[in-house]
Amino acid sequence: MCCAKRPGLRQPSGALPPRLYEQWNAHDGVCRAFSLLARLGDSTIISLVQISVTDKRLNEARELLRQNRFWEAVTVYEKLAPAFPNVWQVWFEHGCAAAGARQVPLAERAWQRAQEIDPTNVEMHLQIGHQYQNLRLLEKARAAFERASALNSSAIDPRMALVILFERNHQFAEAREAVEACLKLDPRDDQALYFQAFLDRRENKIEDAERRLRDLIASGPRHQFVQYAARYELAEILNRTERFDEAMLTLAEAKRLVRNVANVDAMLSEYDETAAKFKRNTLTLPKDIVRTWSREFPERLREPIPKLAFLGGHPRSGTTLLEQILGAHPDVASLDESLSFDNVAARLYITSTQWPPARLNVIRRRYVEAFLGELGNYRQGQLLLDKNPSPTVRLRMWLRIFPELRVIIALRDPRDVVISCYFQNIPINPVNSNFLSLERTARHYANLMDVWLAVRQWEGFSWIETRYEDTVANLDQEGRRVTKFLGLSWHDDQARFYDKSGQKRLYSPTYHDASQPVYKRSVARWTAYEKHLAPALSILAPYCKAFGYDL
Repeated sequence: MCCAKRPGLRQPSGALPPRLYEQWNAHDGVCRAFSLLARLGDSTIISLVQISVTDKRLNEARELLRQNRFWEAVTVYEKLAPAFPNVWQVWFEHGCAAAGARQVPLAERAWQRAQEIDPTNVEMHLQIGHQYQNLRLLEKARAAFERASALNSSAIDPRMALVILFERNHQFAEAREAVEACLKLDPRDDQALYFQAFLDRRENKIEDAERRLRDLIASGPRHQFVQYAARYELAEILNRTERFDEAMLTLAEAKRLVRNVANVDAMLSEYDETAAKFKRNTLTLPKDIVRTWSREFPERLREPIPKLAFLGGHPRSGTTLLEQILGAHPDVASLDESLSFDNVAARLYITSTQWPPARLNVIRRRYVEAFLGELGNYRQGQLLLDKNPSPTVRLRMWLRIFPELRVIIALRDPRDVVISCYFQNIPINPVNSNFLSLERTARHYANLMDVWLAVRQWEGFSWIETRYEDTVANLDQEGRRVTKFLGLSWHDDQARFYDKSGQKRLYSPTYHDASQPVYKRSVARWTAYEKHLAPALSILAPYCKAFGYDL
């Protein structure tokens, strides 16, 4: 039994091999639970009769998981799992539900029981490792991957999982060693060869990376992901070496291959419907709506939570760079690409029909608990900074739940944003399907920024815009301005943010850029692609004007 892929989920890196891509494409950890149900050992045969008898309860639990209704799923599994003491699948799923609800001790107990039932199950250990990655418990993820590797000396998947884990933590020597281990098992493994080239580029061995990628493409890799991912990676190298026309031709090949993976027309139709709803629900609200919400949910009725700020904008507008600069401040606890709002606050909000203060306090409390759970380390008094471009379209929910929220919107020349998004290799879903053409990428930009242009007209909340170009031109000046907006004074550590970036895991697709000092090569990048941008320029012109960029 396999869970269908859900829209809106994201892949943590363009460099993800296809086997692991299938796992990461269900980033919240739900679908992985169902990919394991086919493997049943002899010890579970008796329990299969029980599963047949109680199929309704099991299906109910799994449906709740599919819908990310984790708290409800946990309740069902807590009653269901003891009835199947020898069925590891049920206990594994129980752990996934608890992990989604951020009940980590309960998740670990359930997974421990699953491992006791079938201790040599390599795939289960691998999937538990991915669950730990979702929880940002990276040492436990590594231990799970290493257990899976030890159980099967010829298994490549757990070793590739270690490659990704090491690379994302800037442990290049360990990542390289793990890749070589994979190639010893199979010198022609498409995934290992791809990642070998990717590591070359990460270590600035551009010529080696290009040679490996061209050889890999010429070999006709079997895996669909490697077929287009290698071309995306090669296009980035061509861009860096100023072979712009060839870069665009290579991207066109990659995107043609991506279109073979899914029904893109259906995805775009789904996206258009959702985007229209977000815009309609925002643009119809009056300018004094936040003041109305503040009266309905006054400060005296709000349960105390840490100071909170949201950092949004369109993807590729410099949000990751800004989060790293602000997060280097000792009084800021920041998260890159947090799932807490979408998976917790927004879901609880959507499932409500009314939002009295008591209900809003529950949502606020659950969100903070989830955020701190993702964060791991928090010192009392720190400001929480949630950086994630995607929830920008849900600002009406943010401000309904948190009227005191400080909002930071990152801006960048819309033409640079569109080109940068077009170069990104991210998993296909209704949102990301827009990035298969420059015109659709521009329309996606317009849809999201129309929401912001409406929200910034609202009265009664604190917001600031900050331009990427200003940050790279004068980091101290722009960094101080935004830091002051948060009610803090500039700290010397913020100027050396990349020292801290190199020690933490980043979840943005462009995580590797944020671990470097500020560079200016991405400013006015679009001019090299002006002739290719022609279908998008008229769409972007009003936004260039609105945000002060010369036409």
